[in-house]
Amino acid sequence: MAGEKAVKVYGWAISPFVSHALLCLEEAGVEYEHVAMSRTAGDHRRPEHLARNPFGKVPVLEDGDLTLFESRAIARHVVRKYKPELLREGDLKESAMVDVWLEVEAHQFYPVALAVVVECVFAPLLGRTRNQAAVDENVEKLRAVLEVYEARLGRSRFLAGDFLSLADLSHFTMMHYFMATEYASLVEGLPRVKAWWAELAARPAARKVAAFMPPSFEAPKNEE
Repeated sequence: MAGEKAVKVYGWAISPFVSHALLCLEEAGVEYEHVAMSRTAGDHRRPEHLARNPFGKVPVLEDGDLTLFESRAIARHVVRKYKPELLREGDLKESAMVDVWLEVEAHQFYPVALAVVVECVFAPLLGRTRNQAAVDENVEKLRAVLEVYEARLGRSRFLAGDFLSLADLSHFTMMHYFMATEYASLVEGLPRVKAWWAELAARPAARKVAAFMPPSFEAPKNEE
């Protein structure tokens, strides 16, 4: 994006955590600058980045004079400031349900989906053999989680209710990589989850961010 932007995101966009921040910015219609970094070059360990995040992780968001790290905190800030309807904070009941499903994503969906993605997508790229026992264990755990989602989506169009929220969006980047594995059939076999995912993935913001996230994990040259 041309010109100096007040909002900047630092990190490599193939990361599901960085792309989560980008997705929220795109969904909220915020103009921002993505400052590409190279993991292999160790950009995240350089003093200037450690000044932004002392843990040396990505993403980092700069919004004017505010600097934030941790992707979930960044996501909440972005939607709270720029598209608060995604948190439904004007309605106590609806906002409580958004909070519930944000917690479900963080504690029920994310750990098991990540475990499958790490073994099926990351392990070959890291030159190690897939731990199939870990895959099998976590696929079964994820199956149980998605069956709960299937029941929930039988009562509402989206997870927190009949409205899109950050709770839905928070699933996108990890789900994107999961759907590139041979275990995507878990989703295909649950018609309500399948429809929910298809609607989420078809959103313009999701389609744009997905272009930054090839399942091959081939980063642009400036992010290698």
